[in-house]
Parts: sequence; structure tokens; C-alpha cells
Amino acid sequence: MALACIVTVLSLAHLLSAMPLHCELLLPQIPDNTTASKLLGKWFYIAGASQFPFHLLEMVQIDNGYLDVNPTEQEQELLINQHITVRDKCLSSNSAYLEVSINNATLIKYAKNQRTMGKLMNSSSEEIFLIQYQLHKEEKNYTGLYLYARNQNMSKTQLEEFRDHAKCLGLREEEIIYAPWQKKELCQMKETKQMILQARRPQLQY
Repeated sequence: MALACIVTVLSLAHLLSAMPLHCELLLPQIPDNTTASKLLGKWFYIAGASQFPFHLLEMVQIDNGYLDVNPTEQEQELLINQHITVRDKCLSSNSAYLEVSINNATLIKYAKNQRTMGKLMNSSSEEIFLIQYQLHKEEKNYTGLYLYARNQNMSKTQLEEFRDHAKCLGLREEEIIYAPWQKKELCQMKETKQMILQARRPQLQY
């Protein structure tokens, strides 16, 4: 009897692992008129995944971090201020921005040359923020995914959703790095009104 139960459990586990993830449903986010305002504010860095080894090395060194999304004079553009703690150093950058346009994917672009570096992905909750990026280097394409959230305490469902997105993008479990958040003190934002107004051509700041 016990053996039969074990065989049944193993069979169910195999069937569940073989179930499709319905990746066709994980499309780029299509915003409505209120999406831009919903994206504003602070988003805590939770995890990242990448096929590019150097990006994995970078993510391993990140203790904590967050994005601060601000409006600009261009209604369809939102400035991204990124702040991360690497060991005992605080690094800040405003070299990218969000381009929000109705009936199109919300894109993340380099401010210096307006080249697209990624896009927002659909999610089941407005409390999480998924960014897919694509890197072309040495004749190869590398995919990555970042997870941000309004709250540092993620539910199991939200984390599973992130892992499903990663799997659908071809990312393996060992290519996912979670921020440890061992340091409680976050890098403080050093922004000015002028910096926000110049979002169309922000420069990298350290």
C-alpha cells in the first residue's frame, strides 16, 4: 500500500512538472491611461536572472536596492533612478527611462541614445514590477529578467510567478539570484528637480 502511494505521488509530480506554463499569456504589458501613474514611486529590488555570466556576477554582489520612478515634462516618459548597495558602497544611476505609450509595450530605454534595452512584462499584481531585458554581445543574444516590488516581503505566489516568467524566457533556476537584504540601510536618493526635468538626457552618476 505504501509503495502504491509513493508511486502515485511520483506520478503526480511528474505530471505537474510537465504541465505547460502557458507562456503565450506572458505578453509584454499593454498599459492603459493610468499605468504611468501606477508606476511612479519606489520599487524594491527582489531578484534578477540572466544568461549573461557578467550580469550574474554583478547580481551576486548586490545586497539591496530600489528604483525610484519619477514623472518628467514628457508625459509618456518616466525617469528611472536606480540605487543599489554593493558591499559598503552606494551606486546610483539615472541612465535609463520608461517610455509609456498606449496600445504598445512599455519600453525601458537608454537615455543617452534612446535604444531599447528591455520592456515591462505582464503580472497578476500591481505590486510587482517585472523587467525583461535583451543583450546582444559577441554575436550572441542574452536574456534577463528583474523583479521589483512595492514591498520587500514577497508572497510565494508572486515569487512563483517570477520563476514562471524566467522559465518561459529560457532562464534556468541556477540563473536566478535573490537579493539577500542583509543591510537594512538603503542608499539615500540624491536627486534634484533639475535632474528629473532633464530625464530625456540623464547621465550616469556614481
